[in-house]
Amino acid sequence: MTHPLKLTSSPSPNHDARTLPISLLVLHYTGMESGKAALAHMCGPAAKVSAHYMVEEDGQIFKLVDESRRAWHAGVSSWGGETDINSASIGIEIVNGGHDYGLPHYPEAQIKSVIRLCRDIMGRNDISGFDVLAHSDIAPGRKQDPGEKFPWAKLADAGVGIWPEVKTKDQRLLFGENENDKNIALLQAALSFIGYDVLANGKMDAHTKCVIRAFQRRYRSEKIDGSLDVQTMEILTLLAHYKKKTYKK
Repeated sequence: MTHPLKLTSSPSPNHDARTLPISLLVLHYTGMESGKAALAHMCGPAAKVSAHYMVEEDGQIFKLVDESRRAWHAGVSSWGGETDINSASIGIEIVNGGHDYGLPHYPEAQIKSVIRLCRDIMGRNDISGFDVLAHSDIAPGRKQDPGEKFPWAKLADAGVGIWPEVKTKDQRLLFGENENDKNIALLQAALSFIGYDVLANGKMDAHTKCVIRAFQRRYRSEKIDGSLDVQTMEILTLLAHYKKKTYKK
């Protein structure tokens, strides 16, 4: 028997009217020294930031903003052509010091609560696995959270998000730094098809490399270099094929 989620109310004043239906779920790390500090920050009017939920290291779930309201967690961001991510999404902050505090591992109790919360939100709002996102997915030039230690595969095993299993370990580069042709445009088109904000201009420019790094941080975290290699391309191809075959909006 599944027990209802136990939520601790900690209202934040930082929200406004939602203008879009909920279609996305965005996961963040708090990036602060403690959960207590993060909660105080998000619940203080001066910060002008918030999320709908925060999950502590011990698994305790705090509710900050009602899902009917637009929390302020995404910042300047984009996914699938939508730029008002705050209006289209529910945001979950996961207590973790992040890169500024050594990027600690996520405790098991915390991840269990994250999974339960995500499954509940996805079920009530009909959110696709393709639309469970990292902050770094929607803002690849600005953000790295929830980071390369976040256990995306474990979440996918529990029905939260997508995790493509690839067989190859080949990490040879496919394109040179100055490559400018239809192959790079095809890569960019595939990233865009999944949802990333990138133009198919055929250039391996700085923004494209940022997007590749975000993609690797999410799906191939042992090597995040912004270069397109065989393994990265296979992961991308599998995702694009799976989305084309199964994704419904």
